[in-house]
Amino acid sequence: MALPKIQEVRELSDEELSSEIVATKKKLFDLRFQQATRRLETPHQFKHMRHRLAQLLTIERERELAIESSVPTQEEE
Repeated sequence: MALPKIQEVRELSDEELSSEIVATKKKLFDLRFQQATRRLETPHQFKHMRHRLAQLLTIERERELAIESSVPTQEEE
């Protein structure tokens, strides 16, 4: 299984991005739980989920910075 591509994340809307972040965090929690109970069959999923979460959070932050830079501050007015 290949690592997820960031272009797929860039195409998500803000709502989809937020829900995807929550789903990925939940999946990571489930993987940690499976590991603790020694039922984890696919340890490579940790890498994929952490990578996906990093992508999602990066895009979320990029969008926040884009909004902040487009809003004029009081000093500029």
